[in-house]
Amino acid sequence: MKFKKVAVGGTFDHLHDGHLALLRRAFEVGERVYLGVCSDEMVKSKGCRVQPLGQRLGRLLETVFTEFGEERVEVVVIRDPYGPAISDPQLEAIVVSPETRARAEEINRIRREKGLKELEILEVPFVLAEDGKPISSTRIRRGEIDPHGRLIKGG
Repeated sequence: MKFKKVAVGGTFDHLHDGHLALLRRAFEVGERVYLGVCSDEMVKSKGCRVQPLGQRLGRLLETVFTEFGEERVEVVVIRDPYGPAISDPQLEAIVVSPETRARAEEINRIRREKGLKELEILEVPFVLAEDGKPISSTRIRRGEIDPHGRLIKGG
């Protein structure tokens, strides 16, 4: 393992293979993983029907504990786009998707302003569905694909 403490965060709505790729990378490179999950209040701004926090968190924890174990993860509900990533001096890296890379760069700008060491940004490529487009919770909600990127007939 390369880093003592790594951050990864998201909404984790309709947990899918793209989310799993982020999680796998975080656990692959980090001794401890700081897992931020967006609060219900925070996701209301997305303007779509996101699963309630309890449902998202339950599925996420079940998956994380089964795949990676509970002893290496610290879960926190985040109420803003940055969570503890802008203030935790022990964090060394952050795992992101191409969609969230700009946020990680913003986090590093804030960390610099606070006199904290920048995080190494580890970008995980999008996981593509059968149609070659990225798997996303939005596409799953619309009924286009399943969590593994398989096309749903009539979706």
